[in-house]
Amino acid sequence: MWVMSAVLTLPGRAVSGLRIPLWREGSFAQEHARLVLDRLYAGEGVEHGHGEPVLLVPGLLAGDRSLDRLRGWLQRIGYDATPAGIRVNADCTERTVTALERRTEELAEQAGRKVTLLGQSRGGTLSRVVAFRRPDLVAGLVTMGTPHLDPLAAHPVVLGTLAWMGAAGSAGFPGLLRFSCLDGECCEEVRDDMLAPMPAGMPFVSLYSRRDGIVDWRACLHEDAEHVAIEASHVGMAVSRESYRAVAGALHQFAQAA
Repeated sequence: MWVMSAVLTLPGRAVSGLRIPLWREGSFAQEHARLVLDRLYAGEGVEHGHGEPVLLVPGLLAGDRSLDRLRGWLQRIGYDATPAGIRVNADCTERTVTALERRTEELAEQAGRKVTLLGQSRGGTLSRVVAFRRPDLVAGLVTMGTPHLDPLAAHPVVLGTLAWMGAAGSAGFPGLLRFSCLDGECCEEVRDDMLAPMPAGMPFVSLYSRRDGIVDWRACLHEDAEHVAIEASHVGMAVSRESYRAVAGALHQFAQAA
């Protein structure tokens, strides 16, 4: 069984010695089955939208299809849910954020109103940078299992994959992160933006799970966010009943604020 010992700094204290069992991620199939058998999946028991635009951003190494189930459900309950246009989320951070900013601008122009960003894991980090840069376009931000306080607070398997991608990207393979994304000029601005506080008045909800087998859940507790604890695996947040209920609640809250 793979475990992770993470050390990260949270506001006011140091956290160390956390062990994350990767086997928790094996519950995805059960989480999916519980979702489709629940009346929630039919749209019952949650507030519905009225055509508000929502942009879904997938996690590391995932693509738009990983959020298809969630996107279809959001459409059924009244939201104009749209994929980010990402086949595999593994590219340079600055380049990906720039593309997401353009995508958000297009959706806002089409809808004639601001867009809610909904990102899973790394997708939440990228979405937060877009919200910081373009509050004029963003109605609110929801993240699922996103390590806001330390993007490297992840399982060794994930960190090993990142190292492999960094080596391949630095060697010239297209569409991959490079080592320069960590300390080079290409991503210097986006690294600064990741550390910046959210714009005043920006609605921001961060979903996290203590059952997360990939990310240190404590890294999800951004000081500017409303924190919502759910019971789900990391990848299972895309098909979790609790995730869906929390997402619907956040989107309704954003619509009321608007």
